[in-house]
Amino acid sequence: MCTRILWNDNGVATVVARTMDWSFSDEPSLWVLPAGLRHEPAGAPTDLAWTSTYASAVLTMWNAGTCDGVNSAGLSAHALYLDDVDWGEPDDRSSIPNLYWVQYLLDTYATVAEVVAHVDELRPYSIPFRGLELGCHIAVEDASGDSAILEPDADGTRARVVVHHGREHTVMANSPLYDEQLANRAHYRPFGGPLAPPGDISSLDRFVRASYYHHYLPTPASADHALAGIAQVADTVTVPAGAPYTDGIYPTWWRSAVDLTNGTYYFWGTASPAAIWLELEPVFASAAAAGVRRLDPQQPNLVGEVTDALEPATLPF
Repeated sequence: MCTRILWNDNGVATVVARTMDWSFSDEPSLWVLPAGLRHEPAGAPTDLAWTSTYASAVLTMWNAGTCDGVNSAGLSAHALYLDDVDWGEPDDRSSIPNLYWVQYLLDTYATVAEVVAHVDELRPYSIPFRGLELGCHIAVEDASGDSAILEPDADGTRARVVVHHGREHTVMANSPLYDEQLANRAHYRPFGGPLAPPGDISSLDRFVRASYYHHYLPTPASADHALAGIAQVADTVTVPAGAPYTDGIYPTWWRSAVDLTNGTYYFWGTASPAAIWLELEPVFASAAAAGVRRLDPQQPNLVGEVTDALEPATLPF
């Protein structure tokens, strides 16, 4: 239902893109949040409360939690749906609902290495939302090109996070788990197998197809070319609206991308041909004075750089 692709070896810019696929619109909002913002989840008595160290620009689902974003230190994070998540039983650690997990990472850490070093300090868990159990796994990357994929795995009764850490982890889709995705990809060329890249829209096929086109991206002449290249790969796994989707395969509602080298955050709604973006350095420089700001990124007249369209708002979570 979603795909993330990172291009971190082109010699020009570290760029990443993702799609958001779901059975109905997640009603995205684009927020700019200052450092020093207090968060107090209330899903369980053991939930951690924290104050943000870094400013962030984020996309939220139904204004209930953050699913995508980048912080002022150059760390980016993306939550993608994952079936059959088992977080195990509560233990002696503080907990965090998975709807808040991306925001906590962006608020707290500057690099992928920091995320990985502290990943076992909290117990993420799923809470039902609108009658749905929203399991997820998370991809993080930073301006250096470092990358990690974080996935749930209950080891007996104690929940743990399986970490795939390294620059080579550049593609993520949905279920099955990442190790199984890699094993399936090995059946296809140029990843060790004889098969041509598949054209279906299942998670397994999107993972292979994104990996295939990512592998053959030409060296970009500029950061703009790098961004365009990763956006084109995201286009190959964008799922059109209107087809009779079944078995957990749904259309794409929006795509986002981050140029982590030059500090730009992009958004494309699939109901509009226009791209919008935020230039992050001035946005974050003004975050402390401006406070929490928001815009609806799917407004039909939005195009180009949209900092001036941000309006003061109250974060509802």
